[in-house]
Amino acid sequence: MSPDSPAAAAAAPAVATPPLLEAARRLAPLVRENADKIDANREIPKPVFHALADAGFYLMAVPRVLGGLEIDFPTYVQVIEELGKADASTAWTISQNANWGTYSARMSRKAAREIWIDTPRSAVSNTPGATAKAVVVPGGFRVTGRQPFSTGCMHASWMAAHAQVIENGEVRLKNGKPEVRYCLVPRAEVEIIDAWHTKGMRGTGTNSFEVKDVFVPEERTVFPYGAPIVTPGPRYKIPLTLGYGAGDGMVALGLARNCINAFLEVAGTKAPRNMHGLLRDQSISQFAVGQAEADLRSARAFLMQAARQIWDEATSTDAPMVSLDSRTNLRLAATHAIHQSAKVVGSLYQLCGATVVFDGHLLQRLLADMNVITQHGQSRLAHYEVVGKHCLGLEIDDARW
Repeated sequence: MSPDSPAAAAAAPAVATPPLLEAARRLAPLVRENADKIDANREIPKPVFHALADAGFYLMAVPRVLGGLEIDFPTYVQVIEELGKADASTAWTISQNANWGTYSARMSRKAAREIWIDTPRSAVSNTPGATAKAVVVPGGFRVTGRQPFSTGCMHASWMAAHAQVIENGEVRLKNGKPEVRYCLVPRAEVEIIDAWHTKGMRGTGTNSFEVKDVFVPEERTVFPYGAPIVTPGPRYKIPLTLGYGAGDGMVALGLARNCINAFLEVAGTKAPRNMHGLLRDQSISQFAVGQAEADLRSARAFLMQAARQIWDEATSTDAPMVSLDSRTNLRLAATHAIHQSAKVVGSLYQLCGATVVFDGHLLQRLLADMNVITQHGQSRLAHYEVVGKHCLGLEIDDARW
């Protein structure tokens, strides 16, 4: 019995569904209906984006005192999973844009409100590398540079340019290292560069953008790491990179659940050549589905346990950051979820034969999306090594964990 089946739902104890999770389930059919268009056009259509933004998904990590929703972390990751079941690209953009919203707690309240609250349907797209330059001028910086891998930039209202600070013609140092800042720039002041041509996760619209000598006041900047908390809350004790990791893991789990459901449809109609009966009648298919369910459910249970553990700690202690034990546990669970999901997708895709290799088949798109997810930094196999070192009592660099 699948955990998504009506029988399973009826057998589950009655628990009130958080409003954002209910909204995700309500909007999932709209996302699913548009999934092919999202993939083909390499961006979320405006009506879909408007529905998602109006539901509040891009404000999930913005403090309540500012006007955001600041929902609990376990609900946050479940929202990402529900949308991932409908379309991985859509869920990914929300995960990336919403999680970056935790920076709103580290900026002045005036600037944060301007960006996330005063701008209608606001979403902030960022970039991982500090490839821009922020030249110090009175009151702020003049920012110039080309920035790659900006997920969700096609519907963003603001772009977080990632820049090295230049003062008097030289890189300014902070704590002995080059100073870098995110500089928030209105979407109208950047040029989008059409660079996201991939075989998977096309709908994320992860293009590049360029900023040319744009003035950014200092209050609209924030340090990527170590920025002091202005608006405290338990959500902001969880490192940004772990928010991304857990979100990516949940996207992968949602995608894999979508894949199992799609496989069941194929297996119920396909009669493999030179074999008796339908694909579902073959013992290899039955074994693969059983194993896929075990892999997926156990990976999901681990990630949810890790999300609840880190949230329980964040809400029950006065420490400014959750413990290294909780952080490594969440990192391990998130990485494991991605790789177990990839295993599920690969195994079921292979069983379908030539039926699913054509453009336009859902399983073909799911495989391509999964292959791109496994190439992301959050899925690095090196994460297992770092967690292993911690378990063995060896020192690790935990600055971003």
